[in-house]
Amino acid sequence: MMNTNDTPKTLLEAVKFFSDFEHCRKFMVDARWPDGIVRCPTCNSDHVTYLANARVWKCYGKHERPKFSLKVGTIFEDSAIPLEKWLPTVWLLANCKNGISSYEVARALGVTQKTAWFMLHRIRLAMRSGVFAKLGGEVEVDETFIGGKARNMHLDKREEKITGTGGKDKAAVLGFLRRGGEVRAEVIPNRKKRTLQGMVRGQVAPGSALYTDALASYDGLNAEFAHQVVDHAVEYVRGRVHTNGLENFWSLLKRGVKGTYVSVEPFHLARYLDEETFRYNNRDKEIGDSGRFALVSADIVGRRLTYDELTGKAAMEKQRHMLN
Repeated sequence: MMNTNDTPKTLLEAVKFFSDFEHCRKFMVDARWPDGIVRCPTCNSDHVTYLANARVWKCYGKHERPKFSLKVGTIFEDSAIPLEKWLPTVWLLANCKNGISSYEVARALGVTQKTAWFMLHRIRLAMRSGVFAKLGGEVEVDETFIGGKARNMHLDKREEKITGTGGKDKAAVLGFLRRGGEVRAEVIPNRKKRTLQGMVRGQVAPGSALYTDALASYDGLNAEFAHQVVDHAVEYVRGRVHTNGLENFWSLLKRGVKGTYVSVEPFHLARYLDEETFRYNNRDKEIGDSGRFALVSADIVGRRLTYDELTGKAAMEKQRHMLN
């Protein structure tokens, strides 16, 4: 891996460091091939030669794409944006407490807002947690709604999007917080009993101490969990029975959504949840900005998001073919 003394510790150091392509190349080689042996992403052969002028490797295996760059097989694949701009952007998103808007990135990098928006969503893909172990100990469970406030909308948008009161026309999100540990959040289709209890059983280990509000959808979990309820119409805390940890997370999430991103479509909300949960789960670790950057960088390989997938065009095209 890269020498610790050479690794940038601040955003300014990161911008300067990654302005040199050789630094980008060494960082990416270390991230992709920790043993230092560059292998072809198509056939996994190490019989490759680096072509310095083109900044690509040539594989001597017999297949259609013998040349490959550092971006192939990563979230950066098929992007014309150089690594000198990609890597500082990864640093920014990993460490900005309330996120960073595509307009800010566009101005900083000299790219279009549409390009910056696509870049940020690709990086969020690398922030997605791959941990599937169930949460144990003391676990808070709570749900919230994400959506724009009617008073912040133009009249035509308000009439289009707001057709009811309360949570109607907003996206519902369910959160899990293991006290002293990680938080998880997922977009849910509704708050019905079958939906919520199914997710609780999928995320929380049996026998755990479970704390929820008085929503009727949680009734019936006592047989599998040490389930205790706090009725927010009466009180918010009763000893250790509360969901204040998740309320704090919802506050951070909504501050980013409303203050930085202003408007988030429900179709894209899951990726914003990945971003916020990543930063929250790594907020207290003594790893610093460089450590959070390294964690995201470790997951750039094997994950790819095309523009058609991002906008839903790929799913619509697949559905159209199935209907035909």
